[in-house]
Amino acid sequence: MEEMTITPSAEDYLNDLLSSQDDDTNGIKIFVSEPGTPRAETCIAYAKKDEDFSSFRQINEFKFSLFLEEKSLEFLIDAVVDYSPDKFGGTLTIKAPNAKLPQIGDDASIEEKINYVLYSEINPGLASHGGEVSLVEVLDGETAILQFGGGCQGCGMVDLTLKDGVEKTLLEQVEGLKRVQDVTDHSFRENAYYK
Repeated sequence: MEEMTITPSAEDYLNDLLSSQDDDTNGIKIFVSEPGTPRAETCIAYAKKDEDFSSFRQINEFKFSLFLEEKSLEFLIDAVVDYSPDKFGGTLTIKAPNAKLPQIGDDASIEEKINYVLYSEINPGLASHGGEVSLVEVLDGETAILQFGGGCQGCGMVDLTLKDGVEKTLLEQVEGLKRVQDVTDHSFRENAYYK
């Protein structure tokens, strides 16, 4: 399975957990909440028999049925579920390096490409000032509408940041993008990095 790895110790641990559940549980489900954003969380839960799994892919190569959410698949590539026993019982861990930022291919949408550049290159720099920028929408397939937040909202340097940093980087790296527009209300200056 290319999406993720479940180590043998994690497989045994999860299988033992499932065997102690009642009959309405039929496996394990894994999904990413808010995938592709800084708030992304990789989640593992019991799969209940009465749930709708039409948006999940069922994997039957383990001692239990595994259900992976379809929209989370690209964010679960290279993920590893592991179990490390210790004297307190042990720890189940999920490491999903692509949950916040998926690997994107040439066929990715313009929105995915913009978000990739924002979260991999632009936001790490803005974070040092307590700021961030996010994509609101793409108009006509060529205009990115952005919203600044944190220390960037109301910052006296935001025009410079937008023109010389964000816009320049996005236009260079996202094919087909022609314009970048800021819709942030910069009159709110409470958390601004430069007032």
